[in-house]
Amino acid sequence: MLAAERQARIVEEIHRRGAVRVIEFAQMLGVSDMTIRRDLDALAQQGLVDKVHGGATRARSASTEEPGFEAKSLRQQPEKEAIAEAAVELVSPGTAVGLSAGTTTWALAHALRAVDGLTIVTNSMRIADVLHSSPRTNQNVVVVGGVRTPSDALVGPIAVSALAQLHLDIVFLGVHGMAETAGYTTPNLLEADTDRALVKAGRRLVVLADHTKWGMVGLSTIARLDDADVVISDEGLPSDGRAALAEHVDDVRLVKVEESR
Repeated sequence: MLAAERQARIVEEIHRRGAVRVIEFAQMLGVSDMTIRRDLDALAQQGLVDKVHGGATRARSASTEEPGFEAKSLRQQPEKEAIAEAAVELVSPGTAVGLSAGTTTWALAHALRAVDGLTIVTNSMRIADVLHSSPRTNQNVVVVGGVRTPSDALVGPIAVSALAQLHLDIVFLGVHGMAETAGYTTPNLLEADTDRALVKAGRRLVVLADHTKWGMVGLSTIARLDDADVVISDEGLPSDGRAALAEHVDDVRLVKVEESR
């Protein structure tokens, strides 16, 4: 198979599935991992795909684009894991915690399984699955219902109504993008409503967002930059993002990400 044919097949598969890993492409096309990585480099330079840790996803586009959970989960994996490790340090045993849907909060859910006596409220089926698989029996997991989004969030008036009755110690919010004027945003209008209700239910708001989220603007604003008590990002955050967040947020934490082998 010629390189052009192979790359066309890669683009077709990524558009069909949203994301594919290098090892899957190598097995599918009968070539080495290195060959696939070179193909992905070429396609990324043309703007046809986004290279991510271990694979590739559809190229990002407009403010209404909402990738599926699998596509988002491949992006910035090391950053998300490092952010989750920093975030779990803010949680004490016995705390009532809110987790928005998202792949960074999903990473945090894995870390929270080690903390005793938590009550965790979420609108994410993926996060609920992680927490229910924990061997601990002293955690309560509350899932608010609603309409399912492409990113596997449950949103809408049912979720908003349920969250209005709750009082949480700390809320961890994952976002599609953050910018000085637009604040923290999402491409999904119903998800924005639900996230705003979750933020309102919490006494303390912690935003979890890797460096690629800076400058991205989704269709709907969830909260202003200064609504966050803490923002946890990584050291890849550009200088303008660091300056803007430092001006609006009292506690900005940038985690160091270990180099992947």
